[in-house]
Amino acid sequence: MSIQLSDHFTYKKLLRFIFPSIATMIVTSIYTIVDGFFVSNYAGKTPFAALNLIYPVIMIMGALGFMFSSGGTALVSYTLGKGNKDKADSYFSLIIYTGIITGLILSIIGFIFTPDIAILLGAGGELLHYAIIYSRIILLGLPFFMLQIMFQSFFVAAAKPHLGLNITILSGITNMVLDAIVVPNMPLEYRLHAAAFATIFAQIVGGLIPLIYFFSKNKSTLKLGKTKFELRPLIKSCTNGLSEFMTNISMSVVGMLYNFQLMKFAGENGIAAYGVMMYVSMIFASAFIGYSMGASPIISYHYGAKNYNELKNLFKKSLILITIFGVGMTISAEVLAKPLSLLYVGYDAELLKITTDGFYIFGLSFLFMGFGIFTSGFFTALNDGITSATVSFLRTFIFQVVSVLLLPVYFHLTGVWMSLVSAELLAVFVSAFFLIKYRKKFQY
Repeated sequence: MSIQLSDHFTYKKLLRFIFPSIATMIVTSIYTIVDGFFVSNYAGKTPFAALNLIYPVIMIMGALGFMFSSGGTALVSYTLGKGNKDKADSYFSLIIYTGIITGLILSIIGFIFTPDIAILLGAGGELLHYAIIYSRIILLGLPFFMLQIMFQSFFVAAAKPHLGLNITILSGITNMVLDAIVVPNMPLEYRLHAAAFATIFAQIVGGLIPLIYFFSKNKSTLKLGKTKFELRPLIKSCTNGLSEFMTNISMSVVGMLYNFQLMKFAGENGIAAYGVMMYVSMIFASAFIGYSMGASPIISYHYGAKNYNELKNLFKKSLILITIFGVGMTISAEVLAKPLSLLYVGYDAELLKITTDGFYIFGLSFLFMGFGIFTSGFFTALNDGITSATVSFLRTFIFQVVSVLLLPVYFHLTGVWMSLVSAELLAVFVSAFFLIKYRKKFQY
């Protein structure tokens, strides 16, 4: 029996409904992780460092997809909760079409200015050469990447989370199989190219299949079709999704700042070590983000329908589950620090030591990370984009910038690894402040 947004959610039902979103985000994060594994082990340390140096720039360009995804889903789900199906379809179509056009424009701009950006980030010589190659190839698939991000949320709003997960798994398998078959068998100088093209083909699968599905005559709650240009729903979607946009922009900018600090204290090895930690962080953070994505349409629906008892139920259960996830992830990170470091950089003893030592500190951040992510997503679901963006901006930018600038002054390389832990801990206090402040207003 299928689960509907209007249902009452027990722990079991909530986890069943949200699990596909968590799995979808984890599988999506595997793209870069798989690329990183094959590039590091088959192309070498410099191409691997180049990938990690330029990746934050690519994520900045894809950040609009996250904004349209979370903000648009909140608006569409809220509209469905008020019983206006035709208007929800119109908003859905408008957001998807806008995302496609935006992706094409950003892809062209990024392709042109990639060399200047890479130089600005401090790349030179071979590092610059490989950074330009990887970035330009990946940017060719940016419109499909943005589509894939948007459809992940809209599949949940359409009460088809398992279908979204299946498509994402197919996309992930495409990436992994192509990486495994093509990268090791290419000449050394073309292995980075091959990894980038494998990602593009996977993104095409993840973006194009949902596009065809929502255009076809199926029994989905949402349909793509004719729409008219309306500025108000686009502004509302952007406002709702401002926190997710700021999160991705901030994380990318902060990632560049981390690279600058690591270049100072550990050189190219520091950037490579940070890349390994980011891959693991990407998976764990994806679980929290996936939870928020999966819960968001339910929260938006019940808020739109004024079912405040169910809203309270969802809020309480979510905080308990986020706490359990955080403890489990922290323990996993500490146990797996050495094995995961060996998997990526076992071929270089000095790099392995830097990565493992940093991992033990860095892993403590997962204990706190979920609270800030959920709080930001929760206010997005309530269509309060300003509060959501405030939490997100403080968590992903202000706290991290201050930490990564100050802590290395006193603790050097160790201070860089401590920075994320410090930022996530501060975000817990900010989250608690806003959740308590607005509890009566939204009645959760």
